Amino acid sequence: MNFAEDTVEQKAESVGRVMPHTEDGRPQPEATRSQAQIVSTETGTLTKLNTPGELWIRGYCVMLGYWGDPQKTEEAVGQDKWYRTGDIATMNEQGFCKIVGRSKDMIIRGGENIYPAELEDFFHTHPQVQEVQVVGVKDKRLGEEICACIRLKKGEKTTPEEIRAFCKGKIAHFKIPRYIVFVTEYPLTVSGKIQKFKLREQMEQHLNL
Repeated sequence: MNFAEDTVEQKAESVGRVMPHTEDGRPQPEATRSQAQIVSTETGTLTKLNTPGELWIRGYCVMLGYWGDPQKTEEAVGQDKWYRTGDIATMNEQGFCKIVGRSKDMIIRGGENIYPAELEDFFHTHPQVQEVQVVGVKDKRLGEEICACIRLKKGEKTTPEEIRAFCKGKIAHFKIPRYIVFVTEYPLTVSGKIQKFKLREQMEQHLNL
């Protein structure tokens, strides 16, 4: 949560600091305590500051478990009572937390972790792009490849080659999508939320993967 003394930049670029009554899980000085822990999805150990990992929290705000579902409770909360949120986040020296994606959406391409939200933010800086969703699609050699599903602004036209040229020198080479597909809509839930798992399935079908 944010506080009155936080700057506009801190409020705009993060979800704030963790609420009171959650437990501090990082070995930091009192002045920089984060009241949560960011855990590596690969090693299960604490990450360094400003390094992406899964956000875990523990405290009075955390549920005891899922009613009648001990297996799901064990997966999400566990015996240690740390709640695995499924959010990929970073935390800075002041304890401000920034959500960069969901662990289930993370793309693992040849051993490199790629966060779709980071690429989506980047593509929104393109003057012709109205909306974009990035998903991982299966690949025999690398495990997964990046697919950017782009909805262009009304009346705009471009090509995958031009989009890739826009990426060069601005993002790491391994983050440039192999597949760029122009779409007019995305699969949605009844509440209007984009269903990435369905979008992934659609793209794999479309690309004959």
